[in-house]
Amino acid sequence: MKFTLQKEDGKSHARAGLIETDHGKIETPIFMPVGTLGAVKSLHIRDLKQDVKAQIILGNTYHLYMRPGMEILREVGGLHKFNGWDRPILTDSGGFQVFSLSHRRKIDPQEGVWFQSHIDGSRHLFSPEKVMDLERTIGADIIMAFDECTPYPADYKYAKNSMETTYKWLKRCIARLDETEPYYGYEQTLFPIVQGSTYKDLRLKSAEYVASTNCDGNAIGGVSVGEPTELMYEITDVCCQVLPKDKPRYLMGVGTPANIIECISLGIDMFDCVMPTRNGRNGMIFTWEGMMNMRNEKWKNDFTPINADSDLFADREYTRAYLRHLYVSDEILGPMIGSIHNLHFYLDLVTTARQKILDGTFATWKDEVMPKISRRL
Repeated sequence: MKFTLQKEDGKSHARAGLIETDHGKIETPIFMPVGTLGAVKSLHIRDLKQDVKAQIILGNTYHLYMRPGMEILREVGGLHKFNGWDRPILTDSGGFQVFSLSHRRKIDPQEGVWFQSHIDGSRHLFSPEKVMDLERTIGADIIMAFDECTPYPADYKYAKNSMETTYKWLKRCIARLDETEPYYGYEQTLFPIVQGSTYKDLRLKSAEYVASTNCDGNAIGGVSVGEPTELMYEITDVCCQVLPKDKPRYLMGVGTPANIIECISLGIDMFDCVMPTRNGRNGMIFTWEGMMNMRNEKWKNDFTPINADSDLFADREYTRAYLRHLYVSDEILGPMIGSIHNLHFYLDLVTTARQKILDGTFATWKDEVMPKISRRL
């Protein structure tokens, strides 16, 4: 993987860059739609390419391990071949999913994490070595190191021990990759993950350690897990001041449109979140003028397009009243339109931010757009 830093904003830490992988290029800042089980919910690949204009999607190691299983993915030649997506893929290591199974798992700093399947209750072990083998089998272009995602709130001692466990596991992840080769003839790039909860000294120490491994990209994890938004911004800022400028920075699991713009200004290059599709399925859509709950009575007689100025077919051809009707009638087309609209908006958001950085007008644009995208209509 190659990263080129193309332009920095003069009034903030926002950056525009280019990531090059064996499956194609990624222009940053970028938002990555989440395809947990190898599919972005309710969207075809054609939708993702032509309408959403996605450049990279995510898969999740834990869920793909459970279904369809590694035997299927190895036999077919990896996730790209299985789901037909020929552009870059990033895989989460499953650390967050194991973290979310708090009542079903046991963390052992030496072995890894023992957990019970959420499907059938069967018992499994994720060690750093096993996770690297799984991500080799899935075949993503960018693979995440296995970490312990520290919950919020966490006391200082727990956060410190958790961070140190993540260090030990990272060393083992790197060693495992060094002694193995990709299965499918193209390169895979490891991103280590900064942890440390909401403690600035731990985050600083963790970011310094992650930077010292000299991997080709770096991630910030353990955010958007319940902490106040301002704390998330403070943590992100601390980490970005340490993580190397010549490598992409990925903020995991974030977030709202306003979160993304603010964190771009702090120096983040890559984002993912289930929010656009999850909210889209439930009737909340994001627009340049604010957030719209399409189940509200106020849209019942609104026969204007969802967004007449959009280049997305669904935005121009369907009215707000019709979209509301679909949601309140539990028609499957409603969540489908909401999902594709929201993903299209998120990609438009980061693409516009990138252009503003290149133009040298990002800071002014940010001040203008933040109040609008944050309000409820």
